[in-house]
Amino acid sequence: MTEQIGKVKLDLSFYPGEDFYCDGTVEDEILDIVKNYPPEEYQKKIEEKRSWPVFYHLSPQRENIAAWLPMDKNTKVLEVGSGMGAVTGVLARKAGSVTCVDLSKKRSLINAYRNQEYDNVTIYVGNFNDIEPILPCDYDYVLLIGVFEYGQSYIPTEAPFEDFLNINQKHVKKDGNLVIAIENKMGMKYWAGCAEDHLSRFFAGIEDYPDGGVVRTFTRNGLERLMRKCGVADYHFYYPYPDYKFADTIYSDRRLPKVGELSKNLRNFDADRMLLFDEKNAFDMVIREGIFPMYSNSYMVMTGPAPDTVYTKFSNDRADIYAIRTDIVEQEKRRIVRKIPDSPAAAEHVENIAKFYKELKKRYEGSGLFINECHLIKDGKGLPEAQFEYLEGCTLEEMMDDCLDREDMNCFRSLFGAYLDKIRYRAQVPVSDYDLVFGNIIVDKEGRWNLIDYEWTFEECVDSNALAFRALYCYQMGDGKRKGLPVEEFLKELGISEEGAQEYRARERRFQKAVTGNRVSVSDMRVLLGRRAIPWQEFFSRLDRKKVEIFEDYGAGYSPEHSYHHFPSYLVDDHMRISVPVKEGVRGIRIDPAESSCIVRMESAVLNGMELPLSEPAYLAMNGWELTPKKDPHPVFFFHSNDPNINIRLDKVPEGGDGILEVEFEIEWLSEETASAVDANLKRRHWF
Repeated sequence: MTEQIGKVKLDLSFYPGEDFYCDGTVEDEILDIVKNYPPEEYQKKIEEKRSWPVFYHLSPQRENIAAWLPMDKNTKVLEVGSGMGAVTGVLARKAGSVTCVDLSKKRSLINAYRNQEYDNVTIYVGNFNDIEPILPCDYDYVLLIGVFEYGQSYIPTEAPFEDFLNINQKHVKKDGNLVIAIENKMGMKYWAGCAEDHLSRFFAGIEDYPDGGVVRTFTRNGLERLMRKCGVADYHFYYPYPDYKFADTIYSDRRLPKVGELSKNLRNFDADRMLLFDEKNAFDMVIREGIFPMYSNSYMVMTGPAPDTVYTKFSNDRADIYAIRTDIVEQEKRRIVRKIPDSPAAAEHVENIAKFYKELKKRYEGSGLFINECHLIKDGKGLPEAQFEYLEGCTLEEMMDDCLDREDMNCFRSLFGAYLDKIRYRAQVPVSDYDLVFGNIIVDKEGRWNLIDYEWTFEECVDSNALAFRALYCYQMGDGKRKGLPVEEFLKELGISEEGAQEYRARERRFQKAVTGNRVSVSDMRVLLGRRAIPWQEFFSRLDRKKVEIFEDYGAGYSPEHSYHHFPSYLVDDHMRISVPVKEGVRGIRIDPAESSCIVRMESAVLNGMELPLSEPAYLAMNGWELTPKKDPHPVFFFHSNDPNINIRLDKVPEGGDGILEVEFEIEWLSEETASAVDANLKRRHWF
């Protein structure tokens, strides 16, 4: 009852013989990719396919949620709900053994093929309840990544989430960790206009799942209540940002996000979204108010002892030679910063950071700009690790923001002038930090300016105007509140012409392409997948364009004197509902649904609970071509006119016509070219 895929063992002893859930043909498509292409070509296939499921299941950034966890070849891992192996690969590379459990054979085959080079992976296929009793209770890690929310599906009991937590917790050895990654149903992105991930419904989690279903996500308080009910006292919260699926930063209660850090918020890859407000500004507010944990988009909860790492930032959405990770580690109440290659190819890049520390220190000695000290060490595998002192203070960027908030441009200019003095110091020395932006300078409590990140240093003389331009450019792009900064004035003072500015922007584009290796970044995948982010103002402008005109007939016909504009009470895509108050004495209502050619399919007309027979000409008349047979209960009309109208007659309604008339219809707006072609075709048919 086992299969061998490469070096991976597939245990089918508990497989029921069929998969009870499936994403359809896309799973076959993904299986074909992992069978025929090595992992290093997945990104290319993602960009070719432009498919959300392919991107979701095969993106290497999915591994980030687990890549920072401390593991070695003595580590034993259980991954429940391993799916197509989005996380399994990084576990196999780091740990000694990885046991996977998943209900789907096809998904497990995908997992096995993509990780077939690893001999430390076993995948059990079948129902978790059947497999769980044979699993040992000595795992260093038990991982539930995007799984806990389905607890009611796994455990059919009265308290499924508590029981699911207890069952998994018992498989964790003493001093081991159970790790849960899950969405926060109160996450900022859901308030701001993203649909709930599992149900694709706006505000479903915020409304506490009014339509039911088996999926449940939790607030932080909800997760903590579960921990207490299960008797788990030792647990720790982490905050993957933007969310756990494509995390590029992991925060913790020991190192929460700072104002200005949460700016990557347009990450709606699976569906279109609304833009109800600026999430960065809202995040900045909740950070200042000390309530960020309530609104984090995702949670990562870890039971057991906390690792030393209090913060991780992944910079691996790049070319392999530049892909690194930055950790803040706390040991004996002392913090250090570590920069680590995310792959062996980036080893030289990390070594260069330590090399350039010495050269930058020599160049800026005496300038008042201090370079954060860097030490290079080797890890157990011989890979380099750059270590820095963790410095406290206020970034220059924050200080400049404060000037703008106080509308103190003199202060802003003074800070910018001091910045210019420092970056121009000994400019003839052939070593330059191209990323000498305001956010990379910390001013400590003694007032010292410290350059904390100099990853992008080159052995060349970079024009100080280019550095200043880039600092202003990145600063203004980083926050909508900075749009009013008179950058042109600063450029004029620097002597940078528009042609020069264009060249600097072109240089920045070339730099970004070199860093990313011309790959499509995770942030840009939203555009590649064709996902829209629609501002709320556009919803209202669309509604305004789709307002209708109502005419009332009191027995003398329709006239502008008895007309008014009315907004639909319901409007989704092309489906419209109009709720019209009908006054006493009104014998007919005319609805003008558009000011252009269109096709209208009538759904219903209901007055005070009575459905009017739309197939009867005595109740419905139109000034367009009827496209459906007579007596059709849902007639369709074509209008080649800038004044289409729907005429609902109320003369024959018993007991008078006053009340509320609810009219529902579908409408398709047509261009003049299309409408003319349809009209000509209908006239030819009518002639013959």
